[in-house]
Amino acid sequence: MLTITDLSLQRGGAWLLDSVALTVQSGQRVAVVGANGAGKSSLFQLLLGQLTPEQGSVSLPGGCRIAHMAQEVEATERSARDFVLDGDLDLRRLERELKQAEARGDDNAVAHIHGELDVHEAWSAARRAESLLRGLGFRNEDPDRPVSAFSGGWRIRLNLAQALMRPSDLLLLDEPTNHLDLDACLWLENWLRRYDGTLLFISHDRDFMDRVATHIVHFDRQKLELYTGNYSAFEGQRSERIAQQQAGFERQQARIAEIQRFIDRFKAKATKARQAQSRVKSLERMEKIAPAHIDSPFSFEFPMADKVSNPLLSIRHGQAGHGDTKVLSNINLTLLPGSRVGLLGPNGAGKSTLMDALLGQGEQGTASTLLSGERTCGEHLAIGYFAQHQLESLDLDASPFLHLQRLSPRASEQSVRNFLGGFDFHGDEALSPIRSFSGGEKARVALAVIAWQKPNLLLLDEPTNHLDLEMRQALTMALQNFEGAIVVVSHDRHLLRNTVDEFWLVNDGHVAEYQGDLEDYESWLADRRKDDAEPPKRQLGSAASSSDTAPAQADAAVGESAEDRKARKRVEAALRQKLSPYRKKQATLEKQMETLHETLNDLESELADPALYGDESKGRLKDLLGKQSAAKGQLEDVEAQWLDVSETVEAMEGELAGQ
Repeated sequence: MLTITDLSLQRGGAWLLDSVALTVQSGQRVAVVGANGAGKSSLFQLLLGQLTPEQGSVSLPGGCRIAHMAQEVEATERSARDFVLDGDLDLRRLERELKQAEARGDDNAVAHIHGELDVHEAWSAARRAESLLRGLGFRNEDPDRPVSAFSGGWRIRLNLAQALMRPSDLLLLDEPTNHLDLDACLWLENWLRRYDGTLLFISHDRDFMDRVATHIVHFDRQKLELYTGNYSAFEGQRSERIAQQQAGFERQQARIAEIQRFIDRFKAKATKARQAQSRVKSLERMEKIAPAHIDSPFSFEFPMADKVSNPLLSIRHGQAGHGDTKVLSNINLTLLPGSRVGLLGPNGAGKSTLMDALLGQGEQGTASTLLSGERTCGEHLAIGYFAQHQLESLDLDASPFLHLQRLSPRASEQSVRNFLGGFDFHGDEALSPIRSFSGGEKARVALAVIAWQKPNLLLLDEPTNHLDLEMRQALTMALQNFEGAIVVVSHDRHLLRNTVDEFWLVNDGHVAEYQGDLEDYESWLADRRKDDAEPPKRQLGSAASSSDTAPAQADAAVGESAEDRKARKRVEAALRQKLSPYRKKQATLEKQMETLHETLNDLESELADPALYGDESKGRLKDLLGKQSAAKGQLEDVEAQWLDVSETVEAMEGELAGQ
């Protein structure tokens, strides 16, 4: 499907890729990972023809249709529905041609184009666009609203919907979950698992990658390394590779030291000069194995406030909302030191409204969303609040250093610099205005400002947006060690699983403790979607509405009788029975891969023995090398079988989910 050959690429004088090769097969779902600035987005620009490599080539099949998610969208008066429909370029082309044919009075052309529209399923296009919008969290009335009426984050969702609307063979998504809530992330995972084209996506959400990816491409020191499996599998394989690399590096260093000792000992002796010179050349030719550098650049904590109240905060008989609109009723909650709460709930249910009520003020310092009730604060309550608009409140002309210095004018320069170093702001970067910083760098500044103030209650609304994997892991560890209270809304399930002890469900105007876990919540959401009645269908408009060929049943609300329900359950049972042997085969192959990896590790350890390379051990060495070659071949075969079986399982699971 996609072949990269001997490719080198540089941006701004820095080499991003150096003589790399990569092959992605049709139908694979590939997560692209690597440090910020490694070149992930540049790779996408290369595939889109927006960049030219210094050498090498990129090959795609002829006629390959590429869809990609734009990062920005202009504010237009075009409706959200029409904006999403614009993603289907063939549909829009046929609509234009139909209008022109109708204007000419060319009945033959009109009939022909109507036939093409029917093949293109134009009659259902508006319904499909609205389905995408609902899945991504838009309300039923949103498709008719102009694009200009939505905020920046919601416009990014519109870009995503437009990319999903476009028929494609290759889909490129750059951080698609950045502005999504948990519900929309779960919906997108299921949509992408059913996508039958080839998917390349950049993500920093490990759970999302685990659920979607069949392969991982890792940017590592200007190279591209392809791994089979999801992100968790990549972590395991990467750890093994690093361990082997480190062992190889240490063996090589020992060999270098041995050669150097020979050179130092004999280079002055005439009888040994030739051998010494030979070893000098050997040393020069030896390929240097880089030591494994895997240390994260981030290491920080949230220092605890000097004083703590118990309880920290409570709300009794509260009602929260906006103006005359009540969103939540009968709020009764208490936060103690050590409380660790994750907020769950459908989009629009009031999670952010509750966060603002806890904060005691609305966004940008407006009136509190707590309309009535009693909000009681502990004497020593110190809140650290992170939300998306926090980035907008930063002083773009101030440096990270100045942001902290303003809070503590008496703090020493070294203490401020040391603190910022934990957020990977060093040297001149700590003193540079943040105006030119990326979204992720600004988010790190905002988190540093919060941590510097020593809060004892953290209110975090989607804190991981824009953060890369290393920073997300550092934030997770910092929250684990935080001794105060936490209330967090996040679509990052890894962070939720590792930082909170309880969940509150915000739904139907109330807040209550949720007894289940994230898997239970996902099932609850799936059942909720099944119970939701599908909104009325809309005709395509202009071109499609002029066609009388649209089947009437496409726009009819179809109910399910008891007999239909029984029939559907019989089909589901048959599918599950058919799926069972494939799942067993998948598990068996995974165990075989694990066993083969262990075998290869054991062989690698044996081959690391220097005594094995003497004349008396030639037979043993030959035997081990043969076993290593055989094991590698078996592993490749098993991985190929696993991929085929996994794709079958995913397809059947998608069919089952569609029942």
